[in-house]
Amino acid sequence: MATSPLPTASPTSSEAAPYARRWWALGVLALSLVLIGLDNTILNVALPTLVREVEATNSQLQWIIDSYVLVFAGLLLTAGSLGDRFGRKGALNFGLSVFLAGALASAFADTANQLIATRALMGIGGAFIMPSTLSILTNMFPPHERGRAIGVWAGMAGVGIPLGPLLGGYLLEHFHWSSIFYVNVPIILAALALGQWLLPTSRDPGAPRVDVPGAVLSMAGLSALIYGIIEAPLHGWTSGPTLAALGAGVAFLAAFGWWETRTREPMLDMRFFANPRFSAANASITLVFFAMFGSLLSLTQYLQFILGYTPFEAGIRMLPMALGLLVGGPLSARLDERLGSKVVVTAGLVVVATGLLMLSRLDTESGYIGVVGALFVMATGMGLSMAPSTEAVMGAIPRSKAGVGSAMNDTTRQVGGALGVAIIGSIMASAYRSDITSATAGLPAEAASAATDSLGAALHIAAGLGAGGDALATAARIAFVDAMEMGLTAGALVALGGAVVAAVFLPATGVDAGEDFAEPARGRRG
Repeated sequence: MATSPLPTASPTSSEAAPYARRWWALGVLALSLVLIGLDNTILNVALPTLVREVEATNSQLQWIIDSYVLVFAGLLLTAGSLGDRFGRKGALNFGLSVFLAGALASAFADTANQLIATRALMGIGGAFIMPSTLSILTNMFPPHERGRAIGVWAGMAGVGIPLGPLLGGYLLEHFHWSSIFYVNVPIILAALALGQWLLPTSRDPGAPRVDVPGAVLSMAGLSALIYGIIEAPLHGWTSGPTLAALGAGVAFLAAFGWWETRTREPMLDMRFFANPRFSAANASITLVFFAMFGSLLSLTQYLQFILGYTPFEAGIRMLPMALGLLVGGPLSARLDERLGSKVVVTAGLVVVATGLLMLSRLDTESGYIGVVGALFVMATGMGLSMAPSTEAVMGAIPRSKAGVGSAMNDTTRQVGGALGVAIIGSIMASAYRSDITSATAGLPAEAASAATDSLGAALHIAAGLGAGGDALATAARIAFVDAMEMGLTAGALVALGGAVVAAVFLPATGVDAGEDFAEPARGRRG
């Protein structure tokens, strides 16, 4: 294949005066980001309620969550590309409107299957919201301010995640379960109204044609890949359905990569990956979210089943995570200016690993004091590493391609989070099952099977046995914290691996894409 320089934005896009209301507009983008983070976790605390209210089975509960994730991840690249082509502000408004429609439809749902469908609709909206926020930001701020703006963006992108269980727990204690969807309404209406006034309009000045084959292949590949990752803990990593889904995902994505090198106007120029700044930063983001979502999987259960907090009380005790993200995100920009992204991202991932190792040392007697410090350390490290990694990704591509660059950044987050939940969840499930089996020997087969599947089921069965269930409850709690130690240690090792990747491959400093890449000539490449 013939090589040609990487594309860049036109000179006018980089030389134009900065948008005057950019810092106010950043608040609108932050509001939209909190919405996405909140929705990722607020539903989790409502799952037991949905079993009672809409008679959802375990499989339906899984799909109420996964339908959103699958559609969201599968559409990201396409949504980002469409935003570049037709306008990023319009893409954001479209996403917010679709998300609002999905939230209202979810609130009125009567059955689990309806919720699965309406959550998928929310996933469509989310796929347009997330990349639009970062691409608008990239085009609003000049290079010397972009790092600080992305620091705020990264902090707010994570804040909604720990706020979800807190707000969800409060709403479920005081209102109908549908309130977890109604809470989206005022946020969306505020974002739409303020955005109409504050947000600028931008798009790719080259107005490329829509890459339909690329869109189809990317959606098929990402959806199949995420589906395989999600289903792996249920069916097994070497089962036929898992291997088929993962194989299909890899095949479709390989076909996508091949097509993007051949088409005249690609959705995602594959030559971006030749830039170590772009590739290493995306890898770092993937591993940060692997650690974040994998740790949340075990920590929420620890707070409720080991320490005995209600969902709302557990949510309150997750707030140090939000504080750490708010501290680490903006701080990373200042450190990046002085030390460079290589040092800051590497150090941030080492701090993440340290926090995970601190959490892995918790046991049944640790109490909350053992959680709060470790949680703050881990979240601060995430804030430190996410913002400069994101800035590195966006600085490595031309502004004209900010939408698809943002979508690539968001896709790595989704893949990393899904892998973290699946892999750390599989490690924990295997270790828990191995430790608890002997304690269930005297139980009926159905009860024994349920107790070995989850800590919550084991404690429920133990409560039904009265005083005779104390031994089972104790054994289940010990088995869980031992399994959590193994899972979080694995997460820490992954974070340290990310630190090595950043230290070796991420350049010490970066330049804006407009300074070092030239616009390629139009025409078929090959």
